[in-house]
Amino acid sequence: MPPETPPPPGSGRTPRKVARVVLLDPRDRILLVHGFEPSDPGTDWWFTPGGGVEGEESRAEAALRELAEETGITDVRLGPVLWRRHCSFPFDGRRWDQDEWYYLARTSRTATAPAGLTELERRSVAGLRWWTSAELSATRETVYPTRLAELLRTLLDEGPPSAPVLLAPETA
Repeated sequence: MPPETPPPPGSGRTPRKVARVVLLDPRDRILLVHGFEPSDPGTDWWFTPGGGVEGEESRAEAALRELAEETGITDVRLGPVLWRRHCSFPFDGRRWDQDEWYYLARTSRTATAPAGLTELERRSVAGLRWWTSAELSATRETVYPTRLAELLRTLLDEGPPSAPVLLAPETA
């Protein structure tokens, strides 16, 4: 989740750098975070763990740090960047403008223990859940990125792409 206000879209300033993790367990399930708008808990969605790059850390370092903070999972093998996406959305009374990189990671651990959540995350995260590809394809719940079910199926069928796939921008 965002620690500070990013630049407004169209401001000419650089979007917030974000690292996200497509975390798969030994059964090829993906771990997603269940989030909601703090002022309206009925407005909810699912998304991959991750968050903003801090200081001089690399995106890979940010991905591992955010994964540990949000899930308690540290025993992962971080793989390649699968996808890149620009998104802009309202959240907690502000507009977020982000440049997101999605890293593949594998773990044998499925127990989660989020212990490093920020104050904003504590107000806007309802929990975590492992999803099968079939469950993700069948859900009517909101999931980001919006094509995640299709992207996951392609990843499981074909393996990681040879270069990161640039996803269509998403603006809410």
